[in-house]
Amino acid sequence: MKKLLSLGVVCLFIGMTAVTLSGGQDRGGNEDVREQFVGAWRLVWLEEEGADGKIHRADCTGLLVFTRDGHMSVQVMERNPQARTPAGSEQYSQGGYEASFGTYEIDERAHMFIYRVEGALVRTLIGRDLTRVYDFADKQLIVKSSSPDEHWRVAWEHY
Repeated sequence: MKKLLSLGVVCLFIGMTAVTLSGGQDRGGNEDVREQFVGAWRLVWLEEEGADGKIHRADCTGLLVFTRDGHMSVQVMERNPQARTPAGSEQYSQGGYEASFGTYEIDERAHMFIYRVEGALVRTLIGRDLTRVYDFADKQLIVKSSSPDEHWRVAWEHY
């Protein structure tokens, strides 16, 4: 009986230590994926469909930020903006500049996240839910639209 009680106390101590070390949070699947997103990211490349229907790398720079509490913001600036109409069905930038902020939720199974836009330079985006497909390749976060009408992809790397 004494050995059983001692074993129970040891198991309780190990369990309490594990909870304390994890911060008392569930470190299941979605928390691990969220941690991969969290932080500041610099734009590596952005591919988009040109007026000729071909995919081109845009000459741009940008910053993407994800916070632990579910907020995000993005800014992308074309270095030499061209006067053009958007090739896809959606307009995200104005004058060669894109800026927006809001919240995000991750759907790990579908490899998607939903970006709920709270504020944006292009005001028609405010209040919209933008679904984005993501993948982690090497040290990059690759993001693209889930819309079949939009033909762009962007790669980000942690600062």
